[in-house]
Amino acid sequence: MIVLVGLNHKTAPLAVRERLFAGCQDPEAGLPGDLLSTEGVREALYLSTCNRIEIVAAVEDAKATDALCRYLARQGGLTDEETALCLYAYEGEDAIRHLFRVTSSLDSLVTGEAQILGQVKDAYRRALAKNATGVALNRLLHRAFRTAKRVRTETGIAANPVSVSFAAVELAKKIFGTLAGKKILVIGAGEMAELTCLHLMGNGAEEIVVANRSAAQGSALAEKFHGQAVGLDALDDALRDADIVISSTGAPSYIITEDSAARCLRKRKNRLLFFVDIAVPRDIDPAVDSLENVFLYNIDDLQGIVDENAKNRRREALKAETIVTEETANYVHWLKELEAVPTIVSLRTKAEGIVSQELEKAQNWMGGLQNGDREKVEALVNGVVNKILHAPVAVMKEESAELDSRDIVAAARQLFRLDD
Repeated sequence: MIVLVGLNHKTAPLAVRERLFAGCQDPEAGLPGDLLSTEGVREALYLSTCNRIEIVAAVEDAKATDALCRYLARQGGLTDEETALCLYAYEGEDAIRHLFRVTSSLDSLVTGEAQILGQVKDAYRRALAKNATGVALNRLLHRAFRTAKRVRTETGIAANPVSVSFAAVELAKKIFGTLAGKKILVIGAGEMAELTCLHLMGNGAEEIVVANRSAAQGSALAEKFHGQAVGLDALDDALRDADIVISSTGAPSYIITEDSAARCLRKRKNRLLFFVDIAVPRDIDPAVDSLENVFLYNIDDLQGIVDENAKNRRREALKAETIVTEETANYVHWLKELEAVPTIVSLRTKAEGIVSQELEKAQNWMGGLQNGDREKVEALVNGVVNKILHAPVAVMKEESAELDSRDIVAAARQLFRLDD
């Protein structure tokens, strides 16, 4: 049985996501070490992004769903009220559909953004490295990637690609009217920062400064966009000169505090300073917003721009939903067939055992046969058994895919006395 539990930007505020993000970090591979020891969990994948924390698992029964919800609540220190309001849980076909929608960017803050597919692939690689997946999840994730590829190639949902970083740049353009002539400071040098620089340059930005803890990484990104790189130790000077600051690091605490922002403002002579914090956990102290001549927006504030962009993608999203429905049905069909496989194997094993026993009993009269004749007799017996088994095996596969596989399996095991 496939289940999925988690929370995202629709169900949980940023403060709750930050807590869970911090509570579930594994320094080794991004998969909480005790997740696989959760009762009833056979396989598991852990997905953590700035907008969602989700666990996809193959479990023994529905009891594991509650156990996984308790696990997430415990990791994030969620109250009972927060757990009830923020966590969602899907089982069976609903869980499969949700994962396919997530991977295809139909459940993203910005519909059609490309980052989520890479993030799911990274989560899958980490799960593989931990030997946390098996037959069910391996097939499920490959189906999810296939679905995402079909959505991108068969619909226009990814036309004019947008992302959270794109929304941040759009917000800056709305505030200033144009990015030409504005001094822009990008804090961080990761994937989100690179996307931000790409969108900035595409929208008329001329002067970009990259501030990063790693000088080499910061310089590489700045050089790519013909900008300038500084270390975080020079952040005060960079803030003093900037008009727009977009921050997206992986720092565990605030990089810009109320005191540091106030300190730089005193040297700016009342010039406006525009902050966009797209990091989770946040890079910029929310108290900065209370300072005069400062505008601070975080990742949740971008929802308005995201909604506007989404209007242009809804028609294509409908086509994408059709693809998701088709691929979900295909996987559910395979999964139901898979549930019948152990019973089919047991049936064949029992039949082979019976053949072996009967041939053993016939050793006395078969002893006088030539080797070729003996092989013909054995082939004849096995051929008869295979033909007899063909119909029930085919029916088990077909009916398990269409009906409740558990009922089909139980009936077959009782009919052929496979548990005796």
